[in-house]
Amino acid sequence: MVSVGGNTYSVPDATRSRLVEVHSLADEVRIFENGPLIAVHPVLEGRKQRRVHPDHRRSGTVRRLHPAAIDDGGTLQGAGDRVLQRSLAFYDAAGKEMAQENRP
Repeated sequence: MVSVGGNTYSVPDATRSRLVEVHSLADEVRIFENGPLIAVHPVLEGRKQRRVHPDHRRSGTVRRLHPAAIDDGGTLQGAGDRVLQRSLAFYDAAGKEMAQENRP
């Protein structure tokens, strides 16, 4: 599951990466894993809602984990949105890579 705007959206059980890229558009949420699109969901209205696409689960049942067992990053103070916490070294490396891509 990925958290976007206070709601959660499913990814396929076969998703291997713990990190995915999420594009939040006005009418849909698109989830990518290492490039390919792996899930598309309509945006849920409000907060604390959950959408599980039936094709994303191998069995017909959805496993429920105890909330304490889920490591889903940190919480932004006051906003209630969950984000992945990364070291500054990650952003330093990403910035250097992006700077090299823009060179002639």
